Amino acid sequence: MKQIFFTIAFFCSVLAFSQSKSFVVTGTLISEEEKLPLESATIHLERVKDASLVTYTIADKNGEFVLEDKTSDASLNLFISYVGYETLKKVIDISKKDIDLGEIMLKTDSNALAEVVITSTAPITVKKDTLEFNVSSFKTKKNAKIEDLLKKLPGVEVDAQGKIMVNGKDVNKVLVNGKTFFGNDPTITTRNLTKDIIEKIQITDTKTKAEAFSGEEGSQSNKTINFTIKEENNKGSFGTVAAGVGTDDRYEFSGMLNSFNNDRHLSVLAGGNNINSTGFSFGGIDNISTGRRRGRGGFGGGLSQGITTSKNGGFTYGNQIIETIGVNADYFYSGSDLDSKRSSQRENILPDSRYFSNSESNSFSEINNHNATFDLEIELGATLLINITPSFNFSNSKDGSQDDEETLNEDRILTNTSNAFSFSKSNNKSFQNSIDVTKLFGKKGSFLKFDVSTSYNEDEEDSELESKTKFYDYDLLTNVNTLQDSIIRNQIADSKNTDENLRLGVTYRFPLIANAMFLDASYIYNNNKQENKRNTYDFDEVTSLYNDFINTDLSSDFKYTDESNQAGVELVYKKKKLSTTASVNYISRVLDNKDALISERSLGKRFNAIQTGVSFRYKISKSASLNANYGLDNRSPQLSQLQTFKDVSNPLNTIVGNPELAPTNNHRLNLGYRNFNFRKKTSFYAFANGTVVSNQIVSKTTVDENFSRNTTYANVNGNYNLGINTGLRKTIKIDTIGSIRYGVGFRFSTNKNINFNNDVKYASKNTELSPNIRITFTLNDLFELTPNYNLSYTNTSFDIDQFEDQEFLRHSLGLRTATLASKRLDWRNNISYNYNPNVADGFQKSSWFWNSTLSYSMFEDKGTLTLKVYDLLNQNTNARRVASANYIEDSQTNILKRYFMLNFSWKLNKGSGNSNRNNRYYHG
Repeated sequence: MKQIFFTIAFFCSVLAFSQSKSFVVTGTLISEEEKLPLESATIHLERVKDASLVTYTIADKNGEFVLEDKTSDASLNLFISYVGYETLKKVIDISKKDIDLGEIMLKTDSNALAEVVITSTAPITVKKDTLEFNVSSFKTKKNAKIEDLLKKLPGVEVDAQGKIMVNGKDVNKVLVNGKTFFGNDPTITTRNLTKDIIEKIQITDTKTKAEAFSGEEGSQSNKTINFTIKEENNKGSFGTVAAGVGTDDRYEFSGMLNSFNNDRHLSVLAGGNNINSTGFSFGGIDNISTGRRRGRGGFGGGLSQGITTSKNGGFTYGNQIIETIGVNADYFYSGSDLDSKRSSQRENILPDSRYFSNSESNSFSEINNHNATFDLEIELGATLLINITPSFNFSNSKDGSQDDEETLNEDRILTNTSNAFSFSKSNNKSFQNSIDVTKLFGKKGSFLKFDVSTSYNEDEEDSELESKTKFYDYDLLTNVNTLQDSIIRNQIADSKNTDENLRLGVTYRFPLIANAMFLDASYIYNNNKQENKRNTYDFDEVTSLYNDFINTDLSSDFKYTDESNQAGVELVYKKKKLSTTASVNYISRVLDNKDALISERSLGKRFNAIQTGVSFRYKISKSASLNANYGLDNRSPQLSQLQTFKDVSNPLNTIVGNPELAPTNNHRLNLGYRNFNFRKKTSFYAFANGTVVSNQIVSKTTVDENFSRNTTYANVNGNYNLGINTGLRKTIKIDTIGSIRYGVGFRFSTNKNINFNNDVKYASKNTELSPNIRITFTLNDLFELTPNYNLSYTNTSFDIDQFEDQEFLRHSLGLRTATLASKRLDWRNNISYNYNPNVADGFQKSSWFWNSTLSYSMFEDKGTLTLKVYDLLNQNTNARRVASANYIEDSQTNILKRYFMLNFSWKLNKGSGNSNRNNRYYHG
């Protein structure tokens, strides 16, 4: 029966498409009073019989627009809307291919000028720096999550991990009704809230609250998405609970309840599972954790290493207490237990020889983490904003491991072995608080900003270590390998590390040209104090007790101080389309390191540096922009890299700092272009970046005759990296049949690194090429098919003959499907294939990975029964090959294998009733 249904649907779609006719509608929009072109007005066409969206566009800077599409309808409804003007509606005849509407006058809307809410059905609206989407204009399957909706929006991409990009820019902040929702994890919002509760989606450049209040430019590289709840859902409660059981004792459970009452909201959640999903989700296919990791020249699967059992819970609360005071608070608990088993075989590369190391490791960890944040926003009038943001964190953990390692020389003769058991318990407490005050002066753009932030972090740990390291000497004459030396340790240790930080900052803006050119003068004081104390006690075989005296070689009592003063000026120019900045800062930093155990380990350093920056942004149109920036920043060495303390905690690798290290200087240049063509539904972005580094700090390791390592640090010059990233996305609508959405991208990078190998200095040049393509075929509400392909090519060359050049090629193919024909049944698949021809013989070169879910809605869509399968073909592997200039390593870890799980979820909704104002918006 279903085959007959699909056949009929397909032929109906083909018949409709064969009867479709192309059309082009053009016109020019002018304001009736001022006779000025209306740039960024929204023009869209709807079908007369069902009001479904056909196509839309945005007017250009001259007010001109072009609508192109195909339809089998004889006439369509035309809507023209613009903020502050009356919406125009008329029926147009589509019998002609070319339809010129000429000059169209829009009347000023008196209600809009009075800031009264009015109705708008525009699918997309441009308001100043905000792009706003009307959710009802973008069709998805019923009960779709917000993430499903985002994938339908032009210029928006969502990857398998839930990371969101808008026209090439990363989304680093997700808000609900303008407020944070469970901290910085966007997937809690996008994968758990459903589309049907959302009215609008607003996309803007990311700004801090102080930047938004003072009218400063936002981030050039990040975006913020705000989801506005529908009015009927903004005064009610809704949520979902779910639980699942599976084969191999797999399980999951989760629940979320949300209560909104206009400006007040409260959300609670809880969940847990043993399927390597450390976040919070309700078990759809996008929430099956593949966690696939790849090393250079290899591939693998599984969530990092091992199998994780996790649990979490928390709440978030927000309220506009009075007009001038708003609060937002959240608490989140997360716990995880990890069981990991790992084996590896490494070929270590020296300039004149090779040696080999094999290792086996069994480890576990238990972590419990509590985090709470509070945000108080006080806005006094239109000129003073105060933000107070304290946060607290407490965690405790247990970690244990059994590690066995052996090292062999080039002739595969044993040179040393190491066996170690370790166990530790730790507690961490931290507190941070920041106070930001912004005061505006006059109407020319002047302001004073003051911020103070403090933090305190404390780590306490008790640990046990039993290890035995043996060194062997091989006699060529007797062909006997004898024990030469051994290091045996049986120790306990306790440590306490504290970190205190104080930061004070002040900025004053002088207007040189009212609301256009400014001079910012700023000063920043920073003081960081650290105390690292570790006491190590050896086991006494005679008394069977741990000695009272401290092992000074493995103990320390350091007190670090990092104090800096930074003063600078910045020239800012901003107009409607052009904004530029130029800054210079002088930094004076003092590092001080004292060891109470051994005075010879003490160290003091002073660094002075100049930092500069220039930025440029030009808005070619509402949809296109060009930006460029250059910066010189200075980074001081870490105290651990400077101090002369000899770290012998690992008998096979002794580490000592270098007090003569100089600061690192980074010269960075970034170029970017972005454009979304509303008429052609095409987005394009291209970025280029480059960095030249002087005095780069690198590790410098030498290997002795027993293959024990001695590591220190050194400055090198000549390092650089260059990169290009470009992408094109386009949507092609096929009348009433569906659409094709495709994207192609290309990444290129090249870098040069200066390093050392057994005291031999060398340079390596690494070049990577990665083209990719993704196509989504959508057949109305019947079917969706998304194939994708990615090719990764890597070439590494060296400037010394002792190292062989390396070349890797990897193919990745994916396929996602969604069957949407049935209102109740939803079948989705996520299939991936990886092929790497460059790995060694006997090492797995290819892998298939297939996840699948089958969902059935019941009880008037309140309940959903889901069967999901993880790794249907049972080919998941965490076998990996990683190659570098110094080694080639093959490794294997235990991972999650195939399981089947049955999950049931139930929607809890209690709204305040239906509303006819779903498409309303406030003019801004």
